[in-house]
Amino acid sequence: MSPGSVALCLLLMQTGVYGFNIELDLEFIADFLFSKAANQKHEDITQRAILNTTLQACRALALADGKDFTFPSQPFTVESVAAACRAPKSSKRFHQTIKFIQRMNRLVDSSHTSDPEYHFDNERFAEGRRIITRGLEIIKASNKEMNFEAARERLGEITHPLQDFYTHSNWVELGNTLPNTNLIKSGTSIGNIAALSRATCRSCDGDDCTNNILEDIKQENILTSGYFGSSKPEGKCSHGGSFDKSKKIEPTGGINKDKMSAEHGHLHMEAANMAAAATSELLEDIRGAAGDKTFLQMMGISGKALCFVIDTTGSMSDDIAAVRTVTSSIINSKVGTEDEPSVYILVPFNDPDFGPLMRTTDPDKFKNAINSLSATGGGDLPEMSLSGLQLALTGAPPISEIFLFTDAAAKDSRLRSTVIALIERTKTVVNFMITGGGLFRRRRQIGNDQQQQQSRLSASELQLYRDLAQTSGGQSIEVTKSELPEAVSIITESSSSSLVTLLQAARTPGKAENFTFTVDESVKNLTLYITGTSVTFTLISPSGVSQQSTNMTGSLITASQTVGNFKTLKLKSEVGLWEMKMVSTNPYTLKVVGESSIDFLFDFLEASEGLFGGFDVIDHRPRAGSNGTLLLTVTGSTSATVTEVVLVESSGSGNVNGNVTAVGGGDYLVQFSRVPSEEFVVLMRGQNSDGSSRSSGTFQRQSTSSIKASTVTVTVDDTNRVFAPGETFSLPFSVKTSGAGGNFTIRATNDRGFTSTFPSSLVLDTGGSANGAVNLTAPVTTTSGTDVTLTIEAESPGGADTNYLVLRLAVLKTVTDFTEPMCELLSRQSNCTENCSLSTWTVSVQVTDGANGTGIDRVSLRQGNGTMNTSLAAGNENITLVSYTASCSSPIVELLVVDGVGNVGSCSYRSLSTKVVQSFLLCLGITILGLILPFEMGIN
Repeated sequence: MSPGSVALCLLLMQTGVYGFNIELDLEFIADFLFSKAANQKHEDITQRAILNTTLQACRALALADGKDFTFPSQPFTVESVAAACRAPKSSKRFHQTIKFIQRMNRLVDSSHTSDPEYHFDNERFAEGRRIITRGLEIIKASNKEMNFEAARERLGEITHPLQDFYTHSNWVELGNTLPNTNLIKSGTSIGNIAALSRATCRSCDGDDCTNNILEDIKQENILTSGYFGSSKPEGKCSHGGSFDKSKKIEPTGGINKDKMSAEHGHLHMEAANMAAAATSELLEDIRGAAGDKTFLQMMGISGKALCFVIDTTGSMSDDIAAVRTVTSSIINSKVGTEDEPSVYILVPFNDPDFGPLMRTTDPDKFKNAINSLSATGGGDLPEMSLSGLQLALTGAPPISEIFLFTDAAAKDSRLRSTVIALIERTKTVVNFMITGGGLFRRRRQIGNDQQQQQSRLSASELQLYRDLAQTSGGQSIEVTKSELPEAVSIITESSSSSLVTLLQAARTPGKAENFTFTVDESVKNLTLYITGTSVTFTLISPSGVSQQSTNMTGSLITASQTVGNFKTLKLKSEVGLWEMKMVSTNPYTLKVVGESSIDFLFDFLEASEGLFGGFDVIDHRPRAGSNGTLLLTVTGSTSATVTEVVLVESSGSGNVNGNVTAVGGGDYLVQFSRVPSEEFVVLMRGQNSDGSSRSSGTFQRQSTSSIKASTVTVTVDDTNRVFAPGETFSLPFSVKTSGAGGNFTIRATNDRGFTSTFPSSLVLDTGGSANGAVNLTAPVTTTSGTDVTLTIEAESPGGADTNYLVLRLAVLKTVTDFTEPMCELLSRQSNCTENCSLSTWTVSVQVTDGANGTGIDRVSLRQGNGTMNTSLAAGNENITLVSYTASCSSPIVELLVVDGVGNVGSCSYRSLSTKVVQSFLLCLGITILGLILPFEMGIN
């Protein structure tokens, strides 16, 4: 093995990546089913880099806390990494994060097929690097504002061109053995790029393209890439492959290394390993700028969010007091455990105000925010409850759980469809805590006097909350104010990071019906929730034992509580098929949950309109009445297999069974002959080989949120989606219907309250389409890194059919600081003796960001377990003074320094030497960690 190959191996020890393949197959399904193991994909390289960088962050945090850390065996999996990070309950969120980043990576091929800079084709090196560095700026700014979904989206987009550089350029052919670090650094040289007039290739010798790059290009270390399309400058290399017409133009052939069978496929693995190292380097830079805890939150290695949306009008003082009590109880019981919330979110609302959204990772700050709420005002009775909920849905992580507290109707019921769109898009559960039992008193402020005003929520007003709860998979709990503390305590304290849904149903009006659900061995804390009045039932266990609702002390129900319309039953954990016979003419909901590691994620797919065909994940409702394809991923188990996937109509009137095909890695493609026209949920059944028998190994899971198909679609062309404070961003969109035409109502809302303009309606012919545009203006005071969630809705004539598109836009100030912070050693003292543990050493460092920098934002320890203190220099706020003291048994310290825009620098010092090592190639430290390990072992 050459010295260069050894160097690459050392770097790759931290990635464990074996290569990647850029699939250009005609069918997305064929890509899953038939791609050869040797041909790795963008998805593979991205996941491996994420898993390894996540392990490094978890390891650093564990060592900083004085805890041991054990790396899992290779190959790493989502489950094994989550377990090693002491967060096995977060494996579903970790899965979802990786899938989303992979999806955004893959989407570049269909959205930017004809944009060579997104693939480093056509020698567009400067433009390609700008895409990466601009995206990196957005990621760092978004993480700083805790806008993790925006950061993930951009991460997926920039990893694609970064990885393409190594398979589409001649970087590998030039003999390079390490990644091109300057691809992620603005203002630096990428390399000696070929002039437009300079020839770079000769024609291939038949099918043999191994020597088609000209010798002088290699000798002079000239950087080039293949041209893709129908033409190219004279003498230039082509990309090659079945879709590239330029490969037939002299010089013929190509230089891509997309897969083993490509023109330069003999270098496929080298390009793959290089791209893997580059992706890890990018992630390390993001990790350094964010800090380990924030980086893990970005990756989904964290507990569920605790999110409260609270009415603060005059009559809510008792409710707020109950929330204060419950908040303290939750925090006190869960802090320090795996169920500790990853983020705390609070959104107050009244009328006419709502917000602002308060988001923090500090439980004490959240307690203080809750304690500072006061119940005042409240003119007319309806309040801005849906506006507050909209803000929470866009500010909380996906797959969150939100609790909304009110005793009034929604004044902004016009947002109903927007809220449903956000619920479906984020798969978030919303629980409504409604006090007063429908009849209550509100205090209305009139001058200095308070007037008692009696009101009742109408049936339609209550039904709005019930409908939203049902769509999300949550509860609409209606209690008196005195009952609220008990109800909140029940539903919040039973909320676990590993909660799964086995069955959920709602019947309006109520009717007698039998429901079944399967309990497997992994399910603990089996719980049944019922909302409704005058509901009777019979519960039958797998062993045939039955228990009536009139008897709450039988053998099947271990504990029960009833508060208002909300009944909770703790069930005996018996494995097998249970039956629930419900009898009621009144509306009711039924939900069976438990704690288990086994769950699933899913997305609907549609045929791609890109050059390469295949399928793309859709961001909107699937098309009603037509056939459908679903991509399903099992999480939390490597031994679970899916045997059945069913679309269950929420009314109970029918089911659609799918054809299930395993495609590896816990993924399944499910094809349906039709997608129901009415609201439905996804039901999955399968086998877990860890079970002791076939019966005990059978499991069942159901999606929480409901889905409604549509004959309407809303689409946008892929755009930059980034604008600066004070700018107006214009977003063209299209509305299409496969049904009847007419005058379609258009609504566009955003969660930041930015001024916007858009057409109120569009006229469509039957089966036709029409175009419009949303113009959105960001105030000049908008913080850089702010993300804006824009929801565009199209409603058919008469309002019977609606579809939507939810987009995230980023507001970013122009970045001019590209220089890493610098360290300067001021002093170092050591009294180290042979007894290291009883002696100490001290180092003092001056940290600056240059005359035109954005200033030092954060200094932290990357290595060392001593004590660090920082302060600003007297009379000069641009200088940060750092002092560090440690035991001589810890002779090395590495400081990580981050400036205001996320440029990262590091400096290392030793106790026994005057040598100072200053490095801004963060992955160098990773390389050193693996020096003594064989390549096959990866991290250890």
